Amino acid sequence: MANAGMDPEIFSQFIDQLQRYVRERLIPAEDDVIANDAIPDDLVNEMREMGLFGLTMPEEYGGSGMNIPQYVETIRVLSYALPAYRSITSINLGMVCSALKNSGTEEQKSEWLPRLAAGEIACFGLTEPGSGSDSAAMATTAKRDGNGYVLNGSKRYITNAPHAKLGLIMARTNDEALPKNAHVSAFLVDMESAGISVGKPDRKMGQAGSHIADIYLDDVKVPGNALLGGEEGRGFATAMQSLDNGRLSVAAASCGYARRILDTAVKYANERKAFGEPIAQFQLVQAMLADSEAEIYAGECMLRDASAKANEGKAIIECASTKMFASEMCGRVADRCVQIHGGAGYLAEYEAERFFRDSRIYRIYEGTTQIMQLVIAKQMLRNFAAGVSA
Repeated sequence: MANAGMDPEIFSQFIDQLQRYVRERLIPAEDDVIANDAIPDDLVNEMREMGLFGLTMPEEYGGSGMNIPQYVETIRVLSYALPAYRSITSINLGMVCSALKNSGTEEQKSEWLPRLAAGEIACFGLTEPGSGSDSAAMATTAKRDGNGYVLNGSKRYITNAPHAKLGLIMARTNDEALPKNAHVSAFLVDMESAGISVGKPDRKMGQAGSHIADIYLDDVKVPGNALLGGEEGRGFATAMQSLDNGRLSVAAASCGYARRILDTAVKYANERKAFGEPIAQFQLVQAMLADSEAEIYAGECMLRDASAKANEGKAIIECASTKMFASEMCGRVADRCVQIHGGAGYLAEYEAERFFRDSRIYRIYEGTTQIMQLVIAKQMLRNFAAGVSA
């Protein structure tokens, strides 16, 4: 059944407020965020006060109760600014909130959703040094210990790991690789638990101000009620369901940032002169601008359609298709922006160079483009075998 979400008029007012906040506060702070590789505490606190960490949490748990289309539109608007602003909120809003709402017990929801809505930061621990989409290779284990479990292993490239209070950690509760990934379970882990350590933030190509790091679990004892939903063997399924929201968030980020990139390219093309006139008057430059506009429009349309379908229920093909197209599209728009800037586009003093580096990750995380192709094709073949038409 579809989630009605926030009152449309209130949501419209919120989006207007957010657009102003992005342009008046977040964009002017970008140079500072990049220079210090961190979002200033005062801005993070402002984002908490605006409710940006609790958009998708139900109202009874202190959130805004947004439905999927509203959440995705919010991420698109927020993502006009530096990617770090989305990154610090997105794990709370997408994957972890989705997992709790869909699979958590009432006790787990009551404990964690209000804390996440108030701005405690979460991380999502699936990827490992030797496994990502390949759950059979997962090495992190959760062994029964009385009424609880003991976790051992490591996780890699975990967004927000240095700041997280809650980790949704995937671990194998069975030594064998079981059908439908039933050897993997999900655990809600207090990141201040004994035995947890977090590595130094990794140096990255782009996305300054957002942080990823390794998580090490050394005999970490968790109570039985840390098992998400109180049921073993549901962890990977929960992760994959949550990734639908995560993929829409990346698609929204790609569309929002692509719009910022194109706006920057249009501005530069009107200011930069060659042969006595703005380069915006040259038809081959206009072609690059037009291609970018058309592709962003296509991505935005896909985003709206996939979000609406996801709000009605499963939308595996639509979410994967949108993530794949929008992330690749953003990369093409960023490349054209550099090209329009010419030699200046290769210099760090111009935003075009940073846009190019920042946008590259969108084709990789929450499932690479190649994994999206497999997800789409496998679902198509399942639908064919079941006699389901497109």
